[in-house]
Amino acid sequence: MNLKKSEELYQKAKDVLPGGVSSPVRAIKPYPFYTDSAYGSKIKDIDGNEYIDYCMGYGPNIFGHSNPIIRKAIVDQLNKGWLFGTPIENEFKLADKITDYYPSIDMLRFVSTGTEATMSALRTARGFTGKNKFIKIEGGFHGAHDSVLVKAGSGATTLGKPDSLGVPEKSTAHTLQVPFNDIESMTEIVESHKDDLAAVIMEPVMGNIGPILPHKGYLSEVRKLTQENDIVLIFDEVITGFRLSMGGAQEYYGITPDMTTLGKVIGGGLPIGVFGGKREIMEMVSPSGDIYQAGTFSGSPSVMAAGLAVIEQLEKENIHKKLNSRGDELRSGLRDIVDDTGLDYSVSGIASMFKIFFGDSPANYQDSLKCDKSEYVQFFRRMLENGIFLPPSQFETNFLSTAHTDSDIEKTIRAYESNLKGSLE
Repeated sequence: MNLKKSEELYQKAKDVLPGGVSSPVRAIKPYPFYTDSAYGSKIKDIDGNEYIDYCMGYGPNIFGHSNPIIRKAIVDQLNKGWLFGTPIENEFKLADKITDYYPSIDMLRFVSTGTEATMSALRTARGFTGKNKFIKIEGGFHGAHDSVLVKAGSGATTLGKPDSLGVPEKSTAHTLQVPFNDIESMTEIVESHKDDLAAVIMEPVMGNIGPILPHKGYLSEVRKLTQENDIVLIFDEVITGFRLSMGGAQEYYGITPDMTTLGKVIGGGLPIGVFGGKREIMEMVSPSGDIYQAGTFSGSPSVMAAGLAVIEQLEKENIHKKLNSRGDELRSGLRDIVDDTGLDYSVSGIASMFKIFFGDSPANYQDSLKCDKSEYVQFFRRMLENGIFLPPSQFETNFLSTAHTDSDIEKTIRAYESNLKGSLE
């Protein structure tokens, strides 16, 4: 596989971009490939190599790359203008659609990133309760703001730096952590800190070290515990929102939190974040209340148009039933391969999310760290040479899209079989 142009560009890029990239997870060693274009299920680099893509922008592209319906919605809006600094009708329309599908959201605020969404959700929960502390799940990734950069997932885990330099100790002094799928530990922390405990923030399905699924009854127990102690429960559904189902993981599992954050899928591939919740909570956000939040690009016209196009497609085509069924079939095929090889690996996933862990199926962050990260990297490179682009880290999720064809899946299964056998050599 020729990557000469990518290598040359990387050498230049690292002079002006830290690590030559704009986000740590893209820092593939010894250098990443640089993308030229992407359509449907395929992504093509500047050297002309084409790959079947299972990163899908790390989750947003549920309809694949350059979806024509979303593209038309964006172009139509661009022809009218792309930044006004005033309210627009599509803000209301998209917000109204979202509240229809998420009973946890009576009101919401659009922002530009998942990081903004979780940061603002936590500020709002603290302002609403008048309390300071919050619980996060160990290894859960809620963006890159200071208070959540404690044992972070995603790129921070990949680079072996679960904490970040430059974050003052005081910024995380009110951040408490518990393992995923461990209601006993959460109960103990709640009992010890409930007088100053504002919120629990969690991914209902852990996506940035996984996917790792909740054990049966775990989310219900968390919901009960937070309700009994007047703690705001925030579901971070930046990854799972509109991907597992129209109502995300909370619809899938039948749990209604107090607040929700969304992103990725709902933006149609453009930058978006959403935080929302019960009316009595959200009415405290400025300008109707004293919890301050603002952003120049919040409710960007092109993003609102893309978001509406996403929801309308999902509604018309009954996407989730078809896509989730395909996910079941793919995971089943991967389990057969793992069983045939006799490797001590495991297949995890839900709906259109999937992953092979190079070790036993993890229940939490510490379990995931026991997986063979170095062997996964070698496997990733073998798959790339076979034209399959997976996330380069053991700690990321693979995503299916509606653009993946039967032929794509067949080729992918064959590549998994061939390259997992390579792990035995």
